[in-house]
Amino acid sequence: MTRRRNERALVRPHVVTGGRAHPTRNVFDLVTLVIANGDLPLTGLSPEKLRIVELCRGGALSVVEIAGHLELPVGVTKVLLSDLVDDGQLSTRAAAPAARTQARLLQEVLDGLRATL
Repeated sequence: MTRRRNERALVRPHVVTGGRAHPTRNVFDLVTLVIANGDLPLTGLSPEKLRIVELCRGGALSVVEIAGHLELPVGVTKVLLSDLVDDGQLSTRAAAPAARTQARLLQEVLDGLRATL
C-alpha cells in the first residue's frame, strides 16, 4: 500500500541519516548526476541506500530525481548519497551544461570567426 503525500512518513528524516544534517562532501547540487559503480555487494545498506543504488543501476539520475523517487527531502538525500559515494557504491558527475549556454558559446565562436574574415 502506498502512502499518500499528505501523510507523515513513518520514519523521520533525521533517523534515516543517523541524525546528520550535512553530507560529508559538498559535491551535490540538484542536477548532479549519480551513477552506480558496478555490482558491488549491497550488504549492510539501509533500505533507503539500497533503493538509491538500485535506482542508479538503471542509469544516471539527478539528485532531485532520486529525492523524488524516495519521497525524501533533498538535504536528506544528499546525506545518503555522500555516504554511498564515500563507500564506493556511487560516482557523481556534473550535469551537462544548459543548451542555452552552449548556444551562447557557439554564437561567440561564430561572431569571432566573422570578425576575422
